[in-house]
Amino acid sequence: MNNDKTQRAYLYSDAEPTEEQTKRLESFLERTYHDRIPLRWKKTSAIQDGFRLEVGSDVYDWTLEGRMRQFQERINSMDAGEQVFIPLIRRAVNEFSPGVVREEKGEAVFVGDEIARVRGLPGVQYGEVVEFSNGVRGMVQDLRADSAGVVLFSANGDVAQGSVVKRTGRTAGMPVGIRFLGRVVNALGEPIDGKGPINHDAYRPIEVAAPGILDRQPVNHPLETGILCIDSMFPIGRGQRELIIGDRQTGKTAIAIDTIINQNHRNVICIYVAIGQKSSSVAQIAANLEKRGALGHTIIVSASASDPAAEQYIAPYAATALGEHFMNTGRDVLIVYDDLSKHAIAYRALSLLLERSPGREAYPGDVFYLHSRLLERSAHLSEELGGGSMTALPIIETQAGDVSAYIPTNVISITDGQIYLESNLFFSGQRPAVNVGLSVSRVGGDAQTKAMKQSAGSLRIDLAQFREMEAFTQFSSDLDDVTKKQLRYGQVLMRLLRQDQYKPYAQHRMVILLLAALNHTMDEIPLDEVLTYREDMLTELETKYADICRRVDRNGKLLDRDKELLLKAAKEFAVRWGREGEPDEGAAGDVIEEIKEIEESLDGKR
Repeated sequence: MNNDKTQRAYLYSDAEPTEEQTKRLESFLERTYHDRIPLRWKKTSAIQDGFRLEVGSDVYDWTLEGRMRQFQERINSMDAGEQVFIPLIRRAVNEFSPGVVREEKGEAVFVGDEIARVRGLPGVQYGEVVEFSNGVRGMVQDLRADSAGVVLFSANGDVAQGSVVKRTGRTAGMPVGIRFLGRVVNALGEPIDGKGPINHDAYRPIEVAAPGILDRQPVNHPLETGILCIDSMFPIGRGQRELIIGDRQTGKTAIAIDTIINQNHRNVICIYVAIGQKSSSVAQIAANLEKRGALGHTIIVSASASDPAAEQYIAPYAATALGEHFMNTGRDVLIVYDDLSKHAIAYRALSLLLERSPGREAYPGDVFYLHSRLLERSAHLSEELGGGSMTALPIIETQAGDVSAYIPTNVISITDGQIYLESNLFFSGQRPAVNVGLSVSRVGGDAQTKAMKQSAGSLRIDLAQFREMEAFTQFSSDLDDVTKKQLRYGQVLMRLLRQDQYKPYAQHRMVILLLAALNHTMDEIPLDEVLTYREDMLTELETKYADICRRVDRNGKLLDRDKELLLKAAKEFAVRWGREGEPDEGAAGDVIEEIKEIEESLDGKR
């Protein structure tokens, strides 16, 4: 922007400066600007204490308000706990000496839909927060030779053309701390749950560089979702980025919420980011988490559909700053971005309003960088940096199952795998509606416990073969016994993978189910009784082998003898179940004889 200084300085005060004060001010101007600048005094009754000096867009505020603001900024820059806060205040008061601070001011020359065009801030930087005269804040997102484009964190009516704009010298940031747990906040860190203010521990910029390669360690510790079809076939590791993708209303959020609930008592901090959703939906999610005891280890960051697009844009970055605060102290974090499709739409709206050239599907050219710099911040840090991790579950909404659209392909290329939810499966009653063929985890078995790896076996291959065979034979009427048996086996597996929402499994339950199903102990169970059979079998084996179940949950290992005991018990239970379901032979014979007598009597009458 234009850095030329106006060759005149104005001094605003209530009292006219003395000759000595005028000489000192002229000397200051000559030292600062390396030129002799004429000084003109303007009387104003609005300044009763001190003065304000303006040179072009530079402002030197020596009023009482300006000195108090300097003092407040000095206090805010201190990082200390509550136990030493009072001594720091006392020291700050004793050592504080106001200096001459140069401020830059500008003017809003245009105010549009959630943006403003500002002139007169020659030193402003991209991403810097500026403040308008009525207290509204905005973030610089466009720099030109003579102006800056600012996205507003408030409604348009709060900012008018001609409003004075001041630099803050800070990039957008987020207050962070342990007291955010169990709370619902907006993208600026302000509580919106009606539970009062939050005392934060520190203040972090919302955008920082992602950890480098040497700062990371391999993803090899599982983060269990409690969902059988995911933990067995598409395991998620701590520090991984696993995409959840599918059409609208196919259960994407349900998978994320169940994963959060499954982290109860696992020492994992969860952050749920709601972007462009209805406030009522966010409130319902908070209520469900609280009902199931999961809100205490969860932070909800909400930028609802009614919030400005600027807040929807910064919400995932602000939530990631919260997660990094815990990750950098050695904690494990799970963060859910729900969803990045709406995030991209909000950014597209801001970019078009800032007159950036549209590209494919009207998105700006940097939309890939929009999500890559966000998701790259998820990592499993090295032991030298504390060993903390942040696992990301971004959500993308597709249109009619089109995964080749612009935003889905972008995010698929950034993440370490995807869980694809299919509409046809969902509407047929298969929930979660995970498509085995299109879903993948690029971390794979490295993120599984030994017990799960031993039990899962060939599940994914068997299901893929079933889906192919089912599609191939759906129009066939004459099938051989081998094909019928394989189809029957696949149908039992699909029924077994059905799981109710809000009911994640413990690891030992998944191990028992996989052992029983993959060893064909359930092939003869009627399909409509599979779910009942599943619960009865789990109840019996959990009671009979409680020690084995505790061992599997505690260390994730399944000994060979434990595996044999569980498999033998599952087979015995299947045999007993089959016997209980068979009709009594004597009773059946009586029924047959009765039917014959009725038929003979009818023949006699004829």
